[in-house]
Amino acid sequence: MAQANLTNPETATVAAHHHPEKWKWYDYFTFNVDHKVIGIQYLVTSFIFYLIGGLMALAMRAELATPASDLLDPNLYNAFLTNHGTIMIFLWIVPGAIGGFGNYLVPLMIGARDMAFPKLNALAFWITIPAGMLIMGSFFFGGAQAGWTSYPPLSLITANTAQSMWILAIVCAGTSSILGAVNFIITIWKMRIPSMGWYDMPLFCWAIMATSVLALCSTPVLAAGLVLLLFDINFGTSFFRPEAGGDVVMYQHLFWFYSHPAVYLMILPIFGIMSEVIPVHARKPIFGYKAIAYSSLTICLIGLFVWVHHMFTSGTPPWMRMFFTISTLIVSVPTGVKIFSWVATLWGGKIRYNSSMLFAVGLLAMFVLGGLSGVTLGTAPVDIHVHDTYYVVAHFHYVLFGGSVFGIYAGIYHWFPKITGRYMNEGLGKLHFVLTFIGTNLTFLPMHELGLKGMPRRVAMYDPQFQTINQICTFGAFLLGVSVLPFFINAIWSWSRGEKAGGNPWNAKTLEWTTDSPPSIENWEVLPVLTQGPYAYGEEPEPAKMPSS
Repeated sequence: MAQANLTNPETATVAAHHHPEKWKWYDYFTFNVDHKVIGIQYLVTSFIFYLIGGLMALAMRAELATPASDLLDPNLYNAFLTNHGTIMIFLWIVPGAIGGFGNYLVPLMIGARDMAFPKLNALAFWITIPAGMLIMGSFFFGGAQAGWTSYPPLSLITANTAQSMWILAIVCAGTSSILGAVNFIITIWKMRIPSMGWYDMPLFCWAIMATSVLALCSTPVLAAGLVLLLFDINFGTSFFRPEAGGDVVMYQHLFWFYSHPAVYLMILPIFGIMSEVIPVHARKPIFGYKAIAYSSLTICLIGLFVWVHHMFTSGTPPWMRMFFTISTLIVSVPTGVKIFSWVATLWGGKIRYNSSMLFAVGLLAMFVLGGLSGVTLGTAPVDIHVHDTYYVVAHFHYVLFGGSVFGIYAGIYHWFPKITGRYMNEGLGKLHFVLTFIGTNLTFLPMHELGLKGMPRRVAMYDPQFQTINQICTFGAFLLGVSVLPFFINAIWSWSRGEKAGGNPWNAKTLEWTTDSPPSIENWEVLPVLTQGPYAYGEEPEPAKMPSS
């Protein structure tokens, strides 16, 4: 590979001899400290929870096909509503994007053999398992029913045992996030190969660094608020009990100080994936490397000062509304910088529209639309009008599903040959994209009109005038459910029988492609030395062979 010399004796490190030549299948079910095993554990586990959360969504959409509550018991609907959002955020996107791709790729991208703290890394993954078990076990006690925000006083009076289990699950997931953040920061800061400066790092590493800093700043605040809520439920304290002098608005501040930055925890790693996928398949250097890198850090900083736009209807004084409206609009600027840079990279490129690139371009369309509705929601007058309506549901699903999930799919198709040594089937991949793209728009685009007409969210029964639009949304949701099938078949079949890929099938420049596919346990026999930047495209011929459909 042109960008790395793998034979420099000064940086050579002989592979440890106490490891097996390769891991067995059962090693992936153990407390394994290899960052690649942990990355796969995160990805597979989070995808299982994605299926569980998706089934809850389908059940809710089936209920919403008619105005009456005629399919799900109202308490069960509330439980599905609460835990669908919880699972998708805390057990799917965050661990999948950060834990899965971050763990697998960051050491490979910076030339390290593993993460800085391998055992802590494994512990961070295994903490997510009891979190998931607590969520699912809460249904034996009625399920948490106060919404994924769990505002008091509602969360103080509904299904207290289940609500306590829900709180403990989120604290476990948050602890995992904190441990992972510490590990990523130290790894990126201290374990890069000597020849890799800050401006030689792949942009995915910049995104993970910014995400980790944001997680360290915001996650403890959520944990503190939830622990106080747990005390109110179980030990008679009155932090948030209004009848005893507690402050319910304070809980909202504690919750949203984390939970709006959580949007960036979910999307910043996806931005990093976009910055890797687009230049490779457009065969062009990334446009505005430093602008993209610094915009990640800018989002990290400004993202800590926008949380009150979720509370414009909570008695927020006018001066505070004005401040957080301005900060919300400002945070869209560094995001716009990234969008502009990706489009500029695509412009004039020799684009290969494989499955990975299709999902990346689809993400651009979905995220821009979600961002435009986000700008409207960031202004207090509009937000007050559509607060707690389906306009909000449409916005955050375009951002999080159209953004994060499309990005995860783009990353899986792109790095699948690295992880398994085999291509994914392009025919099934393109079918997966078409079904996902159409299903996403059918499900969430009509919700804008529902919200503007005043349909409230989080309800199972609604005015019959909204039935036709809800039926369109329900059809789209089931199409989204069907879209998972070709991906699931593709991943399983390709892992075992897919067409074999070489070490660098995309002719990419970043360091993870300089080792075998899949990588050896020690990643390299000798550590690489960087001789070119990660996006120096246009200097070498196209790959001679593309995967068949």
